[in-house]
Amino acid sequence: MKNLNYYLPEIALLVVMLILFLIKKLNRTAFYFILVIGLFFVYFFSLQTNSLFKALFIIATLGSVYLSQNSNEIYNELKTQFAILSLGLLLGGMILVSANNFLTIYLGIETLTIFSFVLASIKKSDLRAAEAGVKLVIYGIISSGIMLYGISHLYGLLGTTEFVNIDRILYRLTEDQHRAFLASFLLFFVGLGFKIAAVPFHMWAPDVYEGSPVASNLLFAFIPTLAAMVVLVRVTNVFFGSTGILQDKWIGLLQIVAVATMSVGNFSAINQKSIKRTLAYAGIAHTGVMLLAVMLVSDVGNRALLFYGISYLFSIMTSYMIINFVTEKFDNDNFERFNGLIKKYPVMAISMSLAILSPAGFVALFMIISAVIQKQYYGIALITVLNSIVALYYYLKLIGHMVFKKPETEDPIVGFNFLNQLVIVGICLPVVLLGVFWEKTVLLVESAKILN
Repeated sequence: MKNLNYYLPEIALLVVMLILFLIKKLNRTAFYFILVIGLFFVYFFSLQTNSLFKALFIIATLGSVYLSQNSNEIYNELKTQFAILSLGLLLGGMILVSANNFLTIYLGIETLTIFSFVLASIKKSDLRAAEAGVKLVIYGIISSGIMLYGISHLYGLLGTTEFVNIDRILYRLTEDQHRAFLASFLLFFVGLGFKIAAVPFHMWAPDVYEGSPVASNLLFAFIPTLAAMVVLVRVTNVFFGSTGILQDKWIGLLQIVAVATMSVGNFSAINQKSIKRTLAYAGIAHTGVMLLAVMLVSDVGNRALLFYGISYLFSIMTSYMIINFVTEKFDNDNFERFNGLIKKYPVMAISMSLAILSPAGFVALFMIISAVIQKQYYGIALITVLNSIVALYYYLKLIGHMVFKKPETEDPIVGFNFLNQLVIVGICLPVVLLGVFWEKTVLLVESAKILN
């Protein structure tokens, strides 16, 4: 019964999805009213189980659904379908966060992947959207197959898919079985690496982000990445929490992947002209930073990851909403489309600047670097700082376009009406407040659950 209570948010979400599916062709106002009320109850159950990540996923989903309703990228007749599909992606992320079993992890990964396919290619008449969906299908099938192959080997070695009391089983493994275990775990990592777009499994991300609707990108950038990170924290603590040769090899692998991921992401973003592709590579770089928190195998690292996730959520919600309305005006997402934004819409330009520079993100990054230094990984800390300088360069490039360039046109941007600007400012506010009052957020983070 205790385990069932932990899955109450997922059960409630399934009920909400079923109700919405049955009434999707009825009054649209009633549809969204039920959606919001339903997600409120799911949010309440998530907080009752101290699962702050689930609560963050719900906020991201609400932001994506709101954006889809105010976006011309999603055809009007598909808006309710987009909302239901977004809840499906949310369900996959929540299953992953709750997973304490290899098969449940696989179920969560597949749920995320299937709904991602559809959300990426929901604009059926758009060739770039179709390409994004096909690439997700191909990469998703290959990575899922490799992951399942690794899980089957792990089951053969351990005799169970459960994480409970796994330390006793690991203790009995021989040296040869240790090598087989690490090789199998590497195959399992492929599936998670694909979801978080870690190097070398990142190739799909820029093309998919460029071809997908911005509302879909908001979901892709947050829910799959953070859900897979929670799984990585859990399996790292369960299987490699004890010091020894297994932990040393796994931590060494995570260090290599983290450094490669943040470096490839940041340096690839430098010469991009598309803001969507730039944020895709920036998201890859963020993945590398979050992997540093995972490799610490400590409560400090877990808290830093959760704080990073909170700051990252409000940053990407703000930036993607502004990007959506600007790119809809000009029908492309080049940096030049943001020229002179501060002269026409100063509040939006300031919000965008705060979102990408992110005072809260700076505090989160500082927490991770401090924890890395405490573990005496000085070289990795230095590489992280250097990568942050590279990221600052391409963020300042966008700010330069908004502040120092002349507007391309004096025509108004329809999406920047009073209500949407008010919503964007409200979402941006935590980016500043979390950077100033971060101590209180850390206290909240300490009570949240990452490990079951």
